[in-house]
Amino acid sequence: MNDTKQSYRGELIILGFLIALGLTIGGWALGSQIKTIRLGDRYVSVRGLAERPVKSDLAIWPLSYTEVGDDLPSLYSKAEADKKVILQFLNQQGIHSNEIQLGMVGVFDNQANRFNRNQAPPYRYVVNEQIMVETSRVDEVAAAAQKTINLVQQGIVLSNNGGPQYRFTGLNSIKPDMITEATRNARAAAERFASDSGSTVGAIRQANQGVFSILPFHSGAAEDGEFGGNADNSLMKTVRVVSDVEYYLVQ
Repeated sequence: MNDTKQSYRGELIILGFLIALGLTIGGWALGSQIKTIRLGDRYVSVRGLAERPVKSDLAIWPLSYTEVGDDLPSLYSKAEADKKVILQFLNQQGIHSNEIQLGMVGVFDNQANRFNRNQAPPYRYVVNEQIMVETSRVDEVAAAAQKTINLVQQGIVLSNNGGPQYRFTGLNSIKPDMITEATRNARAAAERFASDSGSTVGAIRQANQGVFSILPFHSGAAEDGEFGGNADNSLMKTVRVVSDVEYYLVQ
């Protein structure tokens, strides 16, 4: 009988030990989880900015011209004469023939336009054509665009001509360095904040590379990223990227 009681008492002691051990382990795990959650809430969100001035490496210049009148053959002859004058002008400005594309001749008959039957137009035919310049020699195009008054003096008026469009095609070659710079600037901002709050900057919690923007040079950027002007009209441009990064803060 005594042996049975002792055996039962031993089992109770072992069971109590196991329960106590389980509670201890469970409490440690819960405490560790709470600590992790609290540490996870300690982070700072910052922005890193990187900008770089670049020069356009591609110029696209459409030159459209129009002739109007009532005699189609003479209009076509005049349009062909205009073409020769423009091509000669481009040649004088150093634009090569392989950088020039000739568009199709378009003819519009106002008399055949049923929407104009109630109001007779001052002329019957409109003949238009476009010459397209596309080259990597952007300086030559920029200089030529400043001299189109020479065409006006010869009786040629360019229609719907917004001037050359300048593009920068080398974005991929500068992206990695700019992302590195933006991230470095973001960390510097985080370290300033951490210093003021008595913390240190830990690992990255979350990062967003940001969107690259090609903007007019000296466009007067605002803090919210809004810019004025059209970058395609600017020979010099600014490439800009803003990276959003979250860093853990460590006590």
